[in-house]
Amino acid sequence: MSAQPASPESGPAVGDGPVDRPLLMLIDGHSMAYRAFYALPTENFSTQTGQFTNAVYGFTSMLINVLRDERPTHVGVCFDVSRRTFRTEQYADYKATRAKSPDEFTGQVALIKEVLDALSIGHVEADGFEADDLIATLTTQADDRNWDTIIVTGDRDSFQLIDGNTTVLYPKRGVSEMSRMTPEAVLDKYGVGPERYSELAALVGETSDNLPGVPGVGAKTAAKWLSQFDGLENLLVRADQVPGKAGESFRQHVDDVVRNRRLNRLVRDVDLPIGLDDLVRHRWNREAVHELFDALEFRVLRDRLIETFPLDDEPVDTGFELVTQRLAPGEVAAWLTAHATGGLTGVDVQGHWGSGRGDVTAIALAGEDGAAAWMSTDELSPADDTALADWLADPARPKAMHSAKGPMLALWERGWAFDGLACDTEVAAYLLRPDQRSYDLEDLSIRHLKRELRVDGTDGSGSGQEMLDFGDDEGAAMAAMIRARAVIDLAREMLGELDALGQRSLLVGIELPLQRILARMERTGIAVDNDVLDDLFATFDARVRQAEQEAWDSVGQQVNLGSPKQLQAVLFDQLNLPKTKKIKSGYTTDAEALEGLYAKTGHPFLEHLLVHRDAIKLRQAVEGLRKAVQDDGRVHTTYLQTVAATGRLSSTDPNLQNIPIRTEEGRRVRQAFVVGSGFEGLMSADYSQIEMRVMAHASGDADLIEAFRSGVDFHTVTASRVYRVRSDEVTPAQRAGVKQMNYGLAYGLSAYGLSSRLGVSVAQARELMDDYFATFGGVRDYLQEVVAGARRVGYTETLLGRRRYLPDLTSSNRQRREMAERMALNAPIQGSAADIIKVAMIGLDEALRTSGLASRMLLQIHDELVLEVAPGERERVEELVRERMGGAADLQVPLDVSIGYGRTWLEAAH
Repeated sequence: MSAQPASPESGPAVGDGPVDRPLLMLIDGHSMAYRAFYALPTENFSTQTGQFTNAVYGFTSMLINVLRDERPTHVGVCFDVSRRTFRTEQYADYKATRAKSPDEFTGQVALIKEVLDALSIGHVEADGFEADDLIATLTTQADDRNWDTIIVTGDRDSFQLIDGNTTVLYPKRGVSEMSRMTPEAVLDKYGVGPERYSELAALVGETSDNLPGVPGVGAKTAAKWLSQFDGLENLLVRADQVPGKAGESFRQHVDDVVRNRRLNRLVRDVDLPIGLDDLVRHRWNREAVHELFDALEFRVLRDRLIETFPLDDEPVDTGFELVTQRLAPGEVAAWLTAHATGGLTGVDVQGHWGSGRGDVTAIALAGEDGAAAWMSTDELSPADDTALADWLADPARPKAMHSAKGPMLALWERGWAFDGLACDTEVAAYLLRPDQRSYDLEDLSIRHLKRELRVDGTDGSGSGQEMLDFGDDEGAAMAAMIRARAVIDLAREMLGELDALGQRSLLVGIELPLQRILARMERTGIAVDNDVLDDLFATFDARVRQAEQEAWDSVGQQVNLGSPKQLQAVLFDQLNLPKTKKIKSGYTTDAEALEGLYAKTGHPFLEHLLVHRDAIKLRQAVEGLRKAVQDDGRVHTTYLQTVAATGRLSSTDPNLQNIPIRTEEGRRVRQAFVVGSGFEGLMSADYSQIEMRVMAHASGDADLIEAFRSGVDFHTVTASRVYRVRSDEVTPAQRAGVKQMNYGLAYGLSAYGLSSRLGVSVAQARELMDDYFATFGGVRDYLQEVVAGARRVGYTETLLGRRRYLPDLTSSNRQRREMAERMALNAPIQGSAADIIKVAMIGLDEALRTSGLASRMLLQIHDELVLEVAPGERERVEELVRERMGGAADLQVPLDVSIGYGRTWLEAAH
């Protein structure tokens, strides 16, 4: 028996002021978790670690709703321990027909309990009893105190608890719609009151519990008998008086009815380790919610929680002074001299930016001395403009900003340089918690400073000082100044944390210099040929329609190829193909499943369907590019530094890192990216097998290092070592197998995964893996130590010290633990590769600028850089690229750089 009471440490009870009597809410944890699991598709709810979360998400969403709507003073959640209870001891077939819980459900109840702990909601379970019995016990205790009770459950056995004090919320659809079951509602639906419901259920039976009732007796007949004979006991005594075939059936199954009634009667006196007073509703634990919801990737749900149940009474840090001022024309220089010449200055830029462009409408500044100022850029005098421009560009004036890249672009558009950024609090927060889903300034302020960035008509310090003379801009101005002040205090806090972890150098030496480079790349963009895009769109559009018609012809009917339901009907009913993985709506028709099905069957419908899907993706990619072309004839992507936990950059609006390269058709899209006016060509440079080179260096495996130093094709050399043949004797199949091993090592490739990739048996794949690790023992030992070391300290590190925290390495949930182990293998390898190309970009940017060259970087695509080369500069640029990319890290193996050149990105391929 175990229980977790609501934590009193998380604050006082939540309530709406004085109430006549308490309201207890009891939730059947397993029942509602299952309802949530089947209400939401598993394929849409999983974390990066592979943990399915649909049940957790649905349960938590339901919980927020019922807490909001019912506003209980006490809350408790009751769980089953296992299927073995006193009922199974009395009747071995009790619930025996219930299927085993789906694998995707495994571990989600434990996560729900973590959510309850974070929300300071008590929960309880007891060996040998079901959640219904615990609910009945607590409801009885509440009745004895004359409390009101609301039970949330999908189990109709709870209807026997309904009375004038107790109501059941019973899910009608999923967990979002509930029926309110009162005594009147039970009577109206079943023809008996709650006190007779379990007797009716004993007669009718309960399929889900494997309790067969009286054959031929439905709810109406059972209700009539219970009314006529005044209850089940009298009915049993006078069984011979029940007429007709139904009566005869009843007499033949009296023992079943007696058994059913014995088993469905809820126990009301379970000895629980938790009482009603332990279920008082407390405020939720903000930090625990943030940590858990980050791990579960519940950003939207967290926002709903905060909006629905704000912690308005939580102590807020007010230990700062903020003297506000709207700077009138001519006042900027004096304010900067007085308040922004020593120490850190917080900067908050108001305006618009994106797609390489931006504009500034106002700027707020905050000094460490407590002064804050706001200025509209429309009101600046020429002297103000000069003073502000000089201050913004001065590297000796340290500044703190949040998410600085966009504002930096906007400042540049106005003609103001920007330098001296000592801390970007968004990037700093990312380095401290790389797996966090959101780095919103207000959220960070609450988490780190316990300060809400509220705009309430005061200066934000709690002193009540009124803001004067801000006119219609007052709200926006105040908010900007409060943010400017927050970034100072956040910067202090975060820089201190980074210092303690030895990671400040990652911020000031890598991420902040890179941020400026990315901003310039976004502003520059890359030229495209609209005619090529139009031709590609027409080609892919025609291919979509052709593949669709061919798919229809192959099955003799028109099918919506985008409808999973119609595809299921064709594949598994009409064509009777082997079933794929079972999902809520039938059997999956995702790309991986259909590719596997095609490999097995070779059916022409699948062939045309897969071609259709590929063509649609290509058409969509081209259509997105056409829409993204700006007036300058260039596409300006936006780079994101704080998305990938490994340190890799992401690209969006449009995503240029997602331009297809694996197929000939996909590579044609790169033909549309061309050299811009005034430049001579595009240069593409990328690292060859950088992740394997990092692996060789990190593992110190002598044979792997020698394979790289040999100068022969790496995969051929490694295959020759594994198969113990000369390099010229390695077969294509042998090279392909070892190549998959090489690339899969850092991703925790399993024997099953390798067998799928190679199309061989699991036993053959395992044999290859054994041979590989027998050859490269240093790699095997390194991979084992990476996971073991990460489990000891809780994180992995790249060669430059970038950390990734993996708490799931010690999870009791096997699926989460194994996914965390794969991430532990991957993070230091992929993260080191990401760090290396960042170092290369910083060095190359400096080299181009100090050499006085006009050539410039345009794109970063993971391990590849794309440059626009000015006339006459190709040889010098290639020399600098090789020098800076090749020298970005001191590894035991050379960093091999491949370079291509041409008028288009496709021609520059190598």
